[in-house]
Order: sequence, then C-alpha cells, then structure tokens
Amino acid sequence: MNLPLTGQAKPPLGSADLRSPYQLDPAELDRITGEHAPYRVDQLREWLYQHPVLTADQMTNLPADIRRSLADRVWPFGVEMEQTADYGRTRKWLFRSSDGASIETVLMGYPNRTTLCISSQAGCAMACTFCATGQFGFERHLDAGEIFAQVAFANATLRADPIEGSPARVTNVVFMGMGEPLANYGNVKEALARMIDLANMAARSITVSTVGHVPGMRRLAAEGRQVSLAVSLHATDDELRTSLVPLNDRYPIEAVLAAARYYFERTGRRISIEWTLMAGVNDDAEQARRLAEIAVGLRAHINVIALNPTPLTPYEAPTHGAISAFMDALATEGAHATFRETRGREIDAACGQLRVRSLGGKTTETGTEGKDQ
Repeated sequence: MNLPLTGQAKPPLGSADLRSPYQLDPAELDRITGEHAPYRVDQLREWLYQHPVLTADQMTNLPADIRRSLADRVWPFGVEMEQTADYGRTRKWLFRSSDGASIETVLMGYPNRTTLCISSQAGCAMACTFCATGQFGFERHLDAGEIFAQVAFANATLRADPIEGSPARVTNVVFMGMGEPLANYGNVKEALARMIDLANMAARSITVSTVGHVPGMRRLAAEGRQVSLAVSLHATDDELRTSLVPLNDRYPIEAVLAAARYYFERTGRRISIEWTLMAGVNDDAEQARRLAEIAVGLRAHINVIALNPTPLTPYEAPTHGAISAFMDALATEGAHATFRETRGREIDAACGQLRVRSLGGKTTETGTEGKDQ
C-alpha cells in the first residue's frame, strides 16, 4: 500500500481530529503527530498496525505530547463486557462505540493458530431466523478503522496476556461476527487492505463469510485478493433457505452458487460452505445428500456446526446421533466435511448473544440499511 504523507498544512498537535487514529486514513496520521518530524508518523503507524499496545503510554519511542494527545482515544470503542471460557482459550468482548453502537469480537486459541472472529456491522439487516444478531436488527455499518481495530485490540491483549499453548498474535481472521460483510463492502475492502498491507497478515489466513450477497461476492472476486470465501448455506432448497435466510428471496441458491463458482474461477481459492445444523430443520438425509452434491460440484469444503440456540430462536440443536448420521451421509456421498465443536457456549459466544445479554433481551426494529451497500 502506498502511504504518502499529505501535503496539507499541519494543525496543532491533537487538535485536528478527536477520533481514534484507527479511524483516520493511514496516510493521514500526520494529523496526530503535527509538527514533529515525518518519521514519527512511521513510528505511530507501526504501533497501530504491526505492534499494537493497549495504551498510548506504551508507545515508548513517541514524544510525550503525542502520547498525551492519544491517551483517551487510541481505540474507537470501549470494553463494555468481557467473558472467558475453555480455560482461557476463548475470550469474547462486547465493545461499545462513542455513539452507543455495539461490536462483538471473539478470540479463540488453538495449538497451531489464534483465530479472531470479527464484526463488520453493529447489528445486521439480514434477519436470519436462527441468529441472535439478525433478531435484534441493524444499527449501522462499522467503518474500516472499527473493523481493523478489533484485530489490533486482540493483538495488543495477546501481547499483554497470551493464550497458553497458542500463537501470541492473531494468525487467522474470520468475518463471522455481527453483520453481513459484503453489505458493507467499501469498509470491509479497506479493512482487508490494512490487515494485509499494513499488519502483514497473509490474505489466505482471512475468511470473509457471507449469507449469499451475490453482488458483493462478485466484487470481491474481481479484487484479486487471495482471501477465503465462506458461504453460509444452511439449506439446499429455496423454500427452506428463504425461511432461514430471507436474503435468499433476492438472491436464490442458484445465483449464490454461480457467484461462488465465479469466485473460485477468479481466485483459485476453494470455497467453504457453512452449515448450521438445526434439529428437524436441515439435519435429514436428503439435505445431506443435496449438500454433498453441491459441495462436490463446487469442489468446496463443508464446515458443519450445531446450532448454539439464541433466546428468541424456535430452533434447537440436533442430538449427537443426528449429527453423526448427517456427517456420515456427507462422507458417503463423497463430500469433504468437518464438524466444528462449538466454543464458548457458557459465555454467549455465538454471534449476537453477548449483545442480547447487554440489552436484557430487548429487540430492536430490524432495519434495511445494510442490504444494498
């Protein structure tokens, strides 16, 4: 990424903008450093994107006046709630921005990777019937800085308090938190650029998950980034899928699969199919057979996870026997599939659940503002 310094006259230190530095264009950090030497911009950028720390006073090579100007605004959000589970290997944060918007982020440590599940919107307009976020409506899009700052905050936290037995830095990012990433395309695109070009993350370690936002899928394919694409399918016929994922009424299964094939052809990256297994809804042998046929045709991998029930959902998780039968049926049909164990059930780790707890179970009106961006 080319990051030339702006040629505009520099305002007094710290007076230009009271936003978090993550919410500034990375090329405009001289609005914070003011009249200091240009190399101070490079130092600040390194602290923000390559070696993030929790507080400005830890940016030890920056002058004291710069650190003071950042003291209360390093982050574009504050921590409202934090929960841990799995002996500290799973951590979930509910962040709150200055305008009251809520942001959920989950950090999961594994022996060979540290994965961060991030949000791209505050709330979601997709209204998926099994998802707590969808049931509680849409607040607004997150800007690129708010999206990337979730990664930086996790890295700063790991630097101070690593997860035992896991890499002490985020190695993988999945856009599987609140919101439909491809409905917030411009900000997600910029956040991806910051992760890859400034934080030096491998594009292949980043997964963008969509419920089938077909125009966004095609735009992402045209970008040429080697990020992974996951399609949340959940049903193999339009009638059932529309009842679970209302966006299917606009972009039916065949259109979603055509966009997935296009993504594979343009990028060479294997598609993942996400399937939330719900008892008596999509866990039967016929759904498994059709899902396997779709996956084989796309040369895709299937990730199956049992429903983590939300307070308002009418659905339930399947039994262990039903899960085993479904996975066996996929294997019999020649599909490559993995059953993912649910992490953090005891801490509301499913998308939107911590927000539900914060709101005390009160829903908001589901907006439409996220659908056509």
